[in-house]
Amino acid sequence: MSILLDNPIPFRGGVRLAANKAQSLEKPSTEAFLPSLLTIPLRQHIGSSAIPIVKVGEQVLKGQKIAHDQGFISASIHASSSGKIVEIANRPVPNPSGHSVPCIVIETDAKDEWIEHAGVEVDPYELSPIDIHDRIHAAGIVGLGGAGFPAAVKMLPGVHSEIHLLILNAAECEPYITCDESLMQTNAKEIIDGLEIIRHAVQARECVIGIEDNKIKAIAALRQAIDDIGETSIEVVSLPTIYPAGSEKQLIKSLTGLEVPAQGLPLDLNIVCYNVGTVYAIYNAITYGEPLVSRVVTITGEAIKQPQNLKARIGTPINELIEQCGGYIGEVDRMLIGGPMMGFTLHNDTAPVIKTTNCVIATTAVDVPLPQPVLPCIRCGDCAAVCPVNLLPQQLYWYARANDYDKVQDFKLFDCIECACCDYVCPSHIPLVKYYQSAKAEIWDQERQRMKSDQAGQRFKAHNARLELEQEQRELEQPQSQGKETIKAEIDAAVKRVKAKKAEKDNQTIRHKDKADD
Repeated sequence: MSILLDNPIPFRGGVRLAANKAQSLEKPSTEAFLPSLLTIPLRQHIGSSAIPIVKVGEQVLKGQKIAHDQGFISASIHASSSGKIVEIANRPVPNPSGHSVPCIVIETDAKDEWIEHAGVEVDPYELSPIDIHDRIHAAGIVGLGGAGFPAAVKMLPGVHSEIHLLILNAAECEPYITCDESLMQTNAKEIIDGLEIIRHAVQARECVIGIEDNKIKAIAALRQAIDDIGETSIEVVSLPTIYPAGSEKQLIKSLTGLEVPAQGLPLDLNIVCYNVGTVYAIYNAITYGEPLVSRVVTITGEAIKQPQNLKARIGTPINELIEQCGGYIGEVDRMLIGGPMMGFTLHNDTAPVIKTTNCVIATTAVDVPLPQPVLPCIRCGDCAAVCPVNLLPQQLYWYARANDYDKVQDFKLFDCIECACCDYVCPSHIPLVKYYQSAKAEIWDQERQRMKSDQAGQRFKAHNARLELEQEQRELEQPQSQGKETIKAEIDAAVKRVKAKKAEKDNQTIRHKDKADD
């Protein structure tokens, strides 16, 4: 029985935004130039950082593993071109804090020479789900939609439990971002083939592509690719263009009418979702044996001379991509990584492209006004009306501002997807999401401190228990020791008595002999 609705339904809330996508779609995506230096962070994913397995001075080839994944939630890192390792040190990378992180720096040799690699020698559909999982894990593929969750982890449920629905998330609802749309227009066949491989790996009963209805060319390309292979079981469903239609939970709600449980995952509904770029990377890994060493990045904004999509190697400096797009025009006021709703400020345009870099936006103050002064909340309720997860942003704001972390959790703070719809409509210009993020961070920090305290308490109890056990053992051994000492004393006393008697006897013998001599 299908869990898909005959017609998609609108999710609650959301906002309609100016798309600003046409400017970067005027021409197909092109290959980015090979930079002289590649700066490749050891952590480009959710989970543990990768561990370097190369040394400074070592020559590497494109696709060669240079850092090994560490733990279940982690991903390997591969060289995105050939060259020499010149440094392993902290470098600035795109992240909200702007902090430097450990990176491997490669001086490229202009050869861009691949390590020996090859795809599967059999039909991919003859591979076992475990084999597909292992190949994707080895390729270091993570979610390219922005989250960076290791892609292979999502495949394990297909081995151990039933998956009802596989969803290709092609909504790409944030303004300006077009890397997925560009990829669908130029590589629709590869995306459909990749989707079929994933479907086989997770053993999904149904498969659907959810895409916003403003992506006309992409929809046509996907449907043509499906028709070309004679596939009838993949459905392309166009959705109303409203932000945040591409949010995983809202997409599932629109397509199935089902709601992912609070603090839950799509897997709780036997559903798995993948992003377009991720599916394309999986296709390349299985078909050609290529690890994730490049991705499509949208370079756009009113301060960019020629906005476009570039297929860039991981580690490429962002300023070099901007230079390839004609450079800046006008005075740059703000630079963002990601979209204007959920993206974050780029502090340094020399930072590298990483696996989760989907878009770089450069704007001027004229095009995107600076943040307005924050005014008191007027309790208008607009924030609640647009919240796609049915929260009460105003109440969350008051309690987060008051540092009442019990109350913010009572009002389901951790159900917030930080889509910033509430920020967008707030007439008082209150940065609501920042308050929520701060509250989440503080709660997580308190939880970590509580766990450390609990662990310290457990260690203290274990230490005391060990001391008590040792004391009990000493007490049990003490009577035996005392008994041994008593026996030894008795033996010594007996020996002394024997010696005394022998000495007395000897003395008597001597006396008798003396008398006889007299």
